[in-house]
Amino acid sequence: MSQDELDLLSKEELIRMILEQAKQLAQLKADYEALKLKLDQTQHKRPTTSKNSSQPPSKDQKSDQPKDRRKHRHGPPPGHKKHERKFVAQPDHVVDLRAKECVKCHTALEHKAERLAKVNQITELPEAKAEVIEVRQYETICASCGQAQVEEPPVGLEMGRTFGARLEATVVYYRQEQHMSYERTQLALLNLHGVEISQGGIDGIMQRAGEKGIQAAKPIEETVRQSAVIHSDETVSRVGGDNWWEWVFCTAKAVLHVIRFNRSVDVIKDVMDTYQAEVWESDCFSAQLKAPAKYLQLCLAHQLRNLQAVVDADPTLTWPRAMQMLFRYAIHLHHQRNQLSPDQFVTQVARIERHCDRLLQRSLDPPDARRLQRRYLKHRQKLFVFLYRTDVSPTNNVAERALRPSVIHRKVIGCFRSDWGAKAFAALASVIDTAELSGIHAFDAVQSLFGSPSLPLPVGGELWRSQERLTGRQKDPLR
Repeated sequence: MSQDELDLLSKEELIRMILEQAKQLAQLKADYEALKLKLDQTQHKRPTTSKNSSQPPSKDQKSDQPKDRRKHRHGPPPGHKKHERKFVAQPDHVVDLRAKECVKCHTALEHKAERLAKVNQITELPEAKAEVIEVRQYETICASCGQAQVEEPPVGLEMGRTFGARLEATVVYYRQEQHMSYERTQLALLNLHGVEISQGGIDGIMQRAGEKGIQAAKPIEETVRQSAVIHSDETVSRVGGDNWWEWVFCTAKAVLHVIRFNRSVDVIKDVMDTYQAEVWESDCFSAQLKAPAKYLQLCLAHQLRNLQAVVDADPTLTWPRAMQMLFRYAIHLHHQRNQLSPDQFVTQVARIERHCDRLLQRSLDPPDARRLQRRYLKHRQKLFVFLYRTDVSPTNNVAERALRPSVIHRKVIGCFRSDWGAKAFAALASVIDTAELSGIHAFDAVQSLFGSPSLPLPVGGELWRSQERLTGRQKDPLR
């Protein structure tokens, strides 16, 4: 506003304008002080890392290496035992190289006195070219009764089958285990196997695999329910553009994945039904702590990480470091169980329990340390269950590792387009992870869902064209 405009205003208007400006100035000053305080708190707050929070290591700030750092020698350490590829006892092919004539005088050579000079084995992949099997089913009329007779195809050569079990398993393996998109799967099949297949054909294979996987996951779910010790964890899963949750339940004999729209205890109750586990191991998430089990074991790896965050915030505190040392010693004692006598082990366990009680009775001032102390007081009986049972682990790494492929799949693929696709993925993951506990490869586990492969041809199922290649005399009656 210019001076001429101010001269035209009355005294009351000027007073009103000055009061409004004073009010706005006071509000701006209060906002400034609040922002300044928030900035100071942010600058003094220790940055989160993968060691003191749930942040993945890929997001950690990487520091530059010092210029004068000592460079390590590359290669194996001194005294390292040399490892060489072992020769195959019965190679698939043998190529004999024998000189026919002397390179100096061109005299024909005799091989009576020859000796083996050198042997080398080369491992190579054969050309991966898919074979097309044509099944011709003939109908014959019985001359005696007039009944039409049709020979049923053998297993693997069913008339309703379009792709063999091995090809279908390859598609599912690329999609499920290698996290490949439809387009990349299509290109891989064409370039590596010479198979032209549409994305719709790939989707049809995935749907059939999902249906079979859902049926195969039902006995896995029953095995998990009846297990004594269950490890559980959950992670975000994107379904149809919304945040869902993938839960995993791991036991010694089975692994169950389920994807649901919520993260509440209702998922656990739905999976467990009326069953109750003896020990439930998880992090400190509220829904996990409500699981139906006689005892609960908190993951000490998570607690060590939470204590590290308190140490990073105030390195002068002794209580979080003492708790870390206690948890680490308990984990070490768990691993050394078989090297101690029963009396020695019981004595060390009692020592850990007494030391833990003393630490939890300390008077603490920092709010973060008090928060963890209150947590451990509340869940005191959930800290050292693994010291009283040999089938319980001090950490929940089993469930963490089971979810890692799903996290990779989420980052690569993005999200599931339908609820059914998410359920099929979880069912196939359950089948694969459970099979791997028994030493069965993921590809073999997937192939077992589709039945027997079409090759090699079963006895009595040789095609007419195969006979033509052998004899070279017959002609194709349809051409």
